[in-house]
Amino acid sequence: MEERRFQKDMEETFEAPARMLEESIVFIEKEEEVIVSARPVKSVEKYWKTLGPGLTTGAADDDPSGIATYSQAGAKYGLQLIWLSLFTYPFMATVQEMCARIGIVSGQGLAANIKKHYPAGALYTATGLLFFANTLNIAADLGAMAAASRLLLPSIGFGVLVVFFALVSLALQIFTSYARYAKYLKYLTFALLSYVVVAFAVGLDWGDVLYHTFVPSMTFSKDQLFLICAVLGTTISPYLFFWQTSQEVEEDILRGETTIAERRAHVSPRALKNMRTDVWSGMAFSNIVTFFIFAATAGTLYASGVTNIATADQAALALKPFGEFAFLLFALGIVGTGLLAVPVFAGSTAYAIAESFGWRYGLYRKLKQAYAFYGVIIISMVLGIIVNFVHIDPIQALIYAAVANGIIAPVILFFVVRLSGDKHIMGEYANHPLASFIGWTTIVIMAISGIAAIVSFWL
Repeated sequence: MEERRFQKDMEETFEAPARMLEESIVFIEKEEEVIVSARPVKSVEKYWKTLGPGLTTGAADDDPSGIATYSQAGAKYGLQLIWLSLFTYPFMATVQEMCARIGIVSGQGLAANIKKHYPAGALYTATGLLFFANTLNIAADLGAMAAASRLLLPSIGFGVLVVFFALVSLALQIFTSYARYAKYLKYLTFALLSYVVVAFAVGLDWGDVLYHTFVPSMTFSKDQLFLICAVLGTTISPYLFFWQTSQEVEEDILRGETTIAERRAHVSPRALKNMRTDVWSGMAFSNIVTFFIFAATAGTLYASGVTNIATADQAALALKPFGEFAFLLFALGIVGTGLLAVPVFAGSTAYAIAESFGWRYGLYRKLKQAYAFYGVIIISMVLGIIVNFVHIDPIQALIYAAVANGIIAPVILFFVVRLSGDKHIMGEYANHPLASFIGWTTIVIMAISGIAAIVSFWL
């Protein structure tokens, strides 16, 4: 009896650790499964957090002016010019990467760098051109948001809506902290995905789409040359150069690097790698949306014989596969991207002018800390409102604003390429020869298209 009890006690003694070991192994295996399955989620989450100024800049690039220009190109020429969505990607991404790198390495915005390294005349020329182009863009985008909203709310006057959207935009910039504002800017970009759905819903011949994407074609007519300049101008835009540079600086300031010396001291290969991921991702998003706007309008407007977009309701027909929701989605897309882009226009002007005159600046500051900086934003918005009361057609205004960007861009790009390639300024982070080549090529292409647009306009 005693022997049996002893044997039972021994079995329990050894079985308990065995069971614990077995349970531990099972627990560890389950934990490993959870960890492995969580890795893709964590990777996506980490990637999303990496995205910042590059994504918002890319999304702002598809503003109402961009939507109108790409829609007009798709409606008038079908798939013929869709190759521009692929062609422009390496140029715009390289240029925006240069701008971001200037901000990170120098610790200052683009205007501040031009002021430091070039004569005052060059600075005032660049800033003046930017102010002119951005005022046109603000006016055009406010008008487009009002016109799109009237598709849903026809009883509200055009002027009332223009003033309303201007006030909303001002409130976002003045009374919301940049950290919170930038966080929400990311999510406004999803309004553009309705064009992706349309492109797949209208039964396009995707073999034909891909052919025109990779095989460029042009007719060299004056209308097409004008429109190509508009596409290039709304894709590679001067306001984005100043905005990207300044936002990289603000990102550093929000991390506690409040002086230029501190920002320059904390430059690292990892920071530049994250910046490149952000910029190239943001520009990719922008051009993917551009591609689908071309495709959607070619499959709807061009296919149904609407080859000239003169009104907001005609532009909204590109989303007609959504039926009664077409006007709603179009309005949301225009208003969403407009609220995303208008602060970028006004903000980039304010950064440039404040840096030019040595004023305190930054969206991270409160109104009472930077009256002059926010004063420029308010003046830009007021001028944008006034332009809308001279009865300019909102859709045409969007395209003319894009052309103005295309004509002015080469002048600003000259400083971007020179500054980012100067080893005395950028040190080891100066342009790679390939980047410089792409930069100078972009200037040549933009200059030729701008001259062609001017000539075609007067012929």
